[in-house]
Amino acid sequence: MVNIPELKRGIANDITEAIGNTPLVRLNRLTEGLEADVLVKVESFNPVSSVKDRIAVNLIETAEKEGLLNEDSVIIEPTSGNTGIGLSFVAAAKGYKLILTMPETMSIERRKLLAVFGADIVLTPGSEGMGGAIAKAKELVENTPNSFMPQQFENLANSEIHRLTTGPEIYRDTDGKVDIVVSAAGTGGTITGIAQYIKEQKPEFKAVAVEPETSQTLGKGVKGPHKIQGIGPGFVPDVLDIDLIDEVIPVKDEDAGSTLLKLAREEGIFSGISSGAATFAGLELAKRPENKGKTIVVILPDTGERYLSTEWVFKELYDAYDDSIFPSN
Repeated sequence: MVNIPELKRGIANDITEAIGNTPLVRLNRLTEGLEADVLVKVESFNPVSSVKDRIAVNLIETAEKEGLLNEDSVIIEPTSGNTGIGLSFVAAAKGYKLILTMPETMSIERRKLLAVFGADIVLTPGSEGMGGAIAKAKELVENTPNSFMPQQFENLANSEIHRLTTGPEIYRDTDGKVDIVVSAAGTGGTITGIAQYIKEQKPEFKAVAVEPETSQTLGKGVKGPHKIQGIGPGFVPDVLDIDLIDEVIPVKDEDAGSTLLKLAREEGIFSGISSGAATFAGLELAKRPENKGKTIVVILPDTGERYLSTEWVFKELYDAYDDSIFPSN
């Protein structure tokens, strides 16, 4: 069993040592009709506010151990935002040059955060989705000497960090009583790594993936446009072990957005759009009679602050306030 150090005061050698040990919080007000206990793992408590901070550190440090990086290396990676932000803080802390490709439809907050950390940003057509960003990143790698592409969709260092940290944290903090984990699937590394660890300890444990209703590549093998940033890339990533997934739940864009607001207003937890999707699915699972008395853990990947410019999510606020508070895009 992996030994995760308990939270303690002390001095980290650098910011990358501050990842993990994020809080597990019980939902106390969004409980109408629930048969199960619902807990949320608030990954915005990581250094730059997302679950992807974990994989960013592991992708880079694994590459360093394997001799794939040197002080003059250029790291190039496609991202929908959070992995890129994670890589940008790691690259800044370690002194690497970083180039990120990203669909132009991702929120402006994400682009600004990448710029703050000194990353170069190459935007790709939104209509091409993550496939376009991946193709552009590969093109840049081919034309950039001494470059390295972590390949979050293929690199097993992605799921491995969740097997080593996220899964054990959940199992430890619930005293092994976790029955179901719900996670919105982007690369699929989070749910894969968690399932790998907890299923070894508790074979009856269930792993549930969430994807956009209009892009059900896991559940139905179809892809399409959607508004839930960070998940539903339109293909099944290599890092996702589909055999570990017990159920896939599709969620509508509007249900993801409305649940984001409910979490903020009724639980005081401001998380992102994919967090809203995962929480909606988790609450639906908790209403099923067969889950009575069980413990369901929902992964909240990031913070809602990253989406405040996304008008469809906060439409009532854009309508209620003038441009001095919620300026239209």
